[in-house]
Amino acid sequence: MSKVIVIGGGPAGMMAAYAAAESGHAVTLLEQNEKLGKKLFFTGKGRCNVTNDCSRDVFFDQVVTNPKFLYSAFETFDNQAVMQLLEQAGCPLKTERGNRVFPVSDHSSDVIRGLEREMDRLGVKVHLRTAVKKVVAKDGHFEKIILGDQRQIHADACIVATGGLSYQSTGSTGDGFRFAESLGHTVTDCMPALVPMECKEEWVPELQGLSLRNVNVTILDGKKKLYDDFGEMLFTHYGVSGPLILSASSYVGKKLKAKELTLKIDLKPALSEEQLDHRVLREFEENQNRQFKNAVHKLFPSKLIPVMIELSGIDPEKKVNVITKEERLGFVRLIKNLECTLTGLRDYNEAIITKGGIKIKEVDPGTMESRLVKGLHFAGEVLDLDAVTGGFNLQIAWSTAYAAG
Repeated sequence: MSKVIVIGGGPAGMMAAYAAAESGHAVTLLEQNEKLGKKLFFTGKGRCNVTNDCSRDVFFDQVVTNPKFLYSAFETFDNQAVMQLLEQAGCPLKTERGNRVFPVSDHSSDVIRGLEREMDRLGVKVHLRTAVKKVVAKDGHFEKIILGDQRQIHADACIVATGGLSYQSTGSTGDGFRFAESLGHTVTDCMPALVPMECKEEWVPELQGLSLRNVNVTILDGKKKLYDDFGEMLFTHYGVSGPLILSASSYVGKKLKAKELTLKIDLKPALSEEQLDHRVLREFEENQNRQFKNAVHKLFPSKLIPVMIELSGIDPEKKVNVITKEERLGFVRLIKNLECTLTGLRDYNEAIITKGGIKIKEVDPGTMESRLVKGLHFAGEVLDLDAVTGGFNLQIAWSTAYAAG
């Protein structure tokens, strides 16, 4: 029976501790916060989107960075295995739109409690309010850790599951990156991901709080298309957010650090320009004696109407029956291509995850063991792996943590 230390009591840390204890090791979990799973409380707006009940192929399609590295870990412990474990641990689950899986109770605390019960049953020793200062190796093997109060703990193996840099208020301050670098590992460039984006246009803040459903979003670098998808987005006082935008940030974030990009929103993706022109014509015919500003209320949410009228360049007081064909077609194009300029990403405090991390070439994909230091393993967000929204990032944490444990 070997002694294993797990650093970090988030989803990856708890799962790694569970898996190591289940394999018969004596496990001690160290967490610097006053409770476990602090970041889990935030996921899925506090409801905790634990995984995605999708096929293997769909899962790997949603992983943005280094999907192949995950093959082995996902085969060993996939989304079905996580769901089974949580159900057995007394946390019943349900599947919602987009195959996203949540606790039936809609409380992330039930997921945390379920994992705590399992760790308790397997004899995991949990130490809260315990900060780790340093991870020490000797002759290429993990030797011990040094705590913030200078105490030392020797063990046979150590699993670093300290998270990334996002949600720093929960204690994700990049400690794991520091430990890894001090032992010779490479940490790739890190940046916020699954994060809202900022816009230049003055009309954007006027739409603050407006959520658009069933729109198509395209992000362009000049003429080059970087991202294109359909779904839901939200305007904010600084720019744009919502599921589509968060997912897009994982694909375009690096480019956006270097230059401005163009966001195009198709407000009526179900209609071709020709079909939309017929629809607009119909509205105009029904309201032919009204002013333009009073004739488009059926086309948009009320908050969007003044902005669309202003951007159309058509005089708001103009009677609909004197609007020219050119003006009308220009208005149709605007509805299909509402454009704004993306200027940057919001910071780590608004990011769901961190993009970047410990270089995966230096880690064994089957066991998550360091290729540089025997007995040292990594799990979760500390690794250079990330995916779009929908429960996929938590699945990466569960799979890598189980493999490490």
